[in-house]
Amino acid sequence: MPQMNKGGKFIFGKSLIRTDGTLRIPPQAMEEYHIADEGKVYLFTGSKITGGFCVTRKGLLHPSKLGHILDDTPPLLDYSAGSGEFIKYKGRSYCWVEISREGQILLTKKMMDFLKVRPGMELLSIRSSDIAFTMGAKGPLLEKAENYDGEIPLF
Repeated sequence: MPQMNKGGKFIFGKSLIRTDGTLRIPPQAMEEYHIADEGKVYLFTGSKITGGFCVTRKGLLHPSKLGHILDDTPPLLDYSAGSGEFIKYKGRSYCWVEISREGQILLTKKMMDFLKVRPGMELLSIRSSDIAFTMGAKGPLLEKAENYDGEIPLF
C-alpha cells in the first residue's frame, strides 16, 4: 500500500460504505491489527480534520496507555452497551460492533448519522498508531488520495 509522500501516513486502502451500511476493512489492516480475532471491535470518533472513525479491539486498547478508557466505561469493557451505541468519554465517543472473520462491519443509519458518513462514501484506511487505525472521511489526506498517481485498492 502507498505512502502518499515521504514520511507520510501509510494507507491500507479505501473501504466503500455499501447501501446496506456494510463496510469491509482492508485485509492488510486486518492482518496488522488482528482486528477480527475477537469478533468485536471498538469504533471511536475520528479527529476534527479527518472525521470518520478509528478502529481497535479490546486486546490492543485495554493493555495500552489508553486502557483507562475501557476501565472508566464498564458498558464498553464488558460489551453490555448496545452494539453501535456511542458512549461519550473525554471528548470522543466510543461504541462496539461485531466484525466478521472477513473484516466486515455494519454501520446502522443512526451510527452513520452520528459519524457524519453515508452509503457511497469511500473511507480511507490510514495507519494511525499501534493501537488503532483510522477510517477517514475528509480532509487533506483524502484530497491527496484523490490525486494520487498510483493505485489505492478499494474494498
